[in-house]
Amino acid sequence: MKNKQAIYLLFLSNIISGLAQGISMIAIPWYFIEIVEESEYFALGYIIITFLTLPWGLYAGALIDRYSRKKLFILTNLVCGSLIGSIAFYGFIYSSLPNFLVFFVFAVTIFNYNIHYPNLYAFGQEITEKKKYGKLNSYIEVQGQATSVLAGAFAALLLTGTSNKSLDLAGIHLTLPFDIPKWDIYEIFLMDAITYLFVIGIFSFIKYTPIVKDEIHKSNLWNRLKMGTSYLNENRIVFVFGLVSYMLFAFTLVELHIVLPSYVHDFLSAKGNIYASSEIYYSLGAIFSGVLILRILKNVNPFLSVIFLMIIVAAAFLSMTFYKFLWVFFLGNLILGITNAGVRIVRTTYLFNNVPNNLIGRVTSVFSSLNIIVRMFLIALFSLNFFTLSDNIRWAYLIGTLLMLMSSTVLYLTYMKKVKD
Repeated sequence: MKNKQAIYLLFLSNIISGLAQGISMIAIPWYFIEIVEESEYFALGYIIITFLTLPWGLYAGALIDRYSRKKLFILTNLVCGSLIGSIAFYGFIYSSLPNFLVFFVFAVTIFNYNIHYPNLYAFGQEITEKKKYGKLNSYIEVQGQATSVLAGAFAALLLTGTSNKSLDLAGIHLTLPFDIPKWDIYEIFLMDAITYLFVIGIFSFIKYTPIVKDEIHKSNLWNRLKMGTSYLNENRIVFVFGLVSYMLFAFTLVELHIVLPSYVHDFLSAKGNIYASSEIYYSLGAIFSGVLILRILKNVNPFLSVIFLMIIVAAAFLSMTFYKFLWVFFLGNLILGITNAGVRIVRTTYLFNNVPNNLIGRVTSVFSSLNIIVRMFLIALFSLNFFTLSDNIRWAYLIGTLLMLMSSTVLYLTYMKKVKD
């Protein structure tokens, strides 16, 4: 594999930033559910920020295809690190943070995700040989989810602290040599901000030779955006596969930030360590997927692979709807990790093989924008009063089951049409 050093440094930067960002993104929803008891405030804010990412996602895709992807990484990390660091220092000065500043960190991270991950995959495609696309995507998944395991473990420690030198992590009781105090939210944010600086330093050392040398489109923004939509209009099979296979990711994001903390709090009647531990099981499943999914499904059509994974996760969601057992909850998160990561690897590899690198940013931004619309609908739905009453949040997983079955049906019909044609 060419550009090995560049790829290794890319992975290292992603691990460092992903660890602190992961802790923050686990801590913030739990902060609003448990600490300040403002779940409605968080849900409303999440709808607004999801709506605002719609134009940003399209613009980000155009930036990714127009400018140096390395420089974009450095610039976005500089902006995000400065903003989050300023909020952390405000917290240290006043020993607290108002709710809107806590949510602002969440919003900054969401905006960063909307350019970071498309840029990461586009950069990876640019510096990797075509025959190595599947391996690259698997490596990205493994290192990203290994980082999430650590983020979940640290979040469990920092959100609740320990007492009597004991800790319950991932359903396992651990005895520690000392107690760990609970961190304030602004202390977590300071750690998050510092990692952005480390990432900037790492990217400054990345040197690479582009493998893909497609023409860079330098026309105005509107014309560049139209090129992405025109490509998808001419390649309808790619459009349907890219959009429908994204439905599991859409539900997973909403499940992580809106459904999961309330499900743990209202249905399982559990504490923050159980909530954070779910991330560990999810990440372990995703690591399994990153290591083995392409080997297991290497001779299976991408459409059928995604259908198979969606049906499995639909069964897991159905079980989580009706069974109030911790082992069902942890197993469900493990399966979600396996299937969501598996679909993402299969989907990204398919797009790498069917979309030119000089269009990949704009094409993925179209999918991301449509995905945002789906997420807005789901957030609005799960924010209804019905889901805040008693343990009704569990019915959100039944809706997830139906969404997976509908998506599988559309993919199957498209696959049969493709075979017929």
